Amino acid sequence: MNGLLGRKIGMTQVFDETGNMVPVTVIEAGPCVVTQVKTVESDGYSAVQVGFGRRTKKLSKPAQGHLKQANVRDLQEFRVEKPEEYKVGQEIKVDVFSAGDWVAVSGVSIGKGFAGTVKRYHHGRGPMTHGSKSHRIPGSIGAGTTPGRVYKGRKMPGRMGAVMATVENISVARVDKEKNLLLVCGSVPGKAGNVVTIRKLASAKAAQAKSGEKK
Repeated sequence: MNGLLGRKIGMTQVFDETGNMVPVTVIEAGPCVVTQVKTVESDGYSAVQVGFGRRTKKLSKPAQGHLKQANVRDLQEFRVEKPEEYKVGQEIKVDVFSAGDWVAVSGVSIGKGFAGTVKRYHHGRGPMTHGSKSHRIPGSIGAGTTPGRVYKGRKMPGRMGAVMATVENISVARVDKEKNLLLVCGSVPGKAGNVVTIRKLASAKAAQAKSGEKK
């Protein structure tokens, strides 16, 4: 298994082996329950679907049948090479990770609400003096007759944040197997309490991250 679902608890500080203080994010990683095992014969690829967290809302009948052996709320799928090693109802804990592993953490970023272009895209503002009335407005968004419309992709005011974001190449500082806690260096997307996906990076990416850190 190369990943788990977890819940972001918050940030704190720990000391590494050399005595340096390192900011870390604490994640309650698992335990996750296997809800479905996919094989090449039945689904065309090998993967394991796991669930995390207690469900609080009433599910539809198809969902109830699918999750009859696991009272979980959030689902995620991870590719595996040997799906026959997993069974529905099996628990997967944080011990799949170890200190020093390189991981990627995905989650929904913090929502900032409706924002203008200065805050959203770091646009410059207009003059603040001499009677100017163009302080933080977007300005022109296109010509009138030609093209006579606004091009797609124009950076304009709108909702900021609350999108799926991923932080890659962050290392695991510590693993607490008793409390199912995973401490990763640096920050991860989302606010405290959000569900995040932790994936172990491939060896090539891990080597690339280590080489970049040494430089």
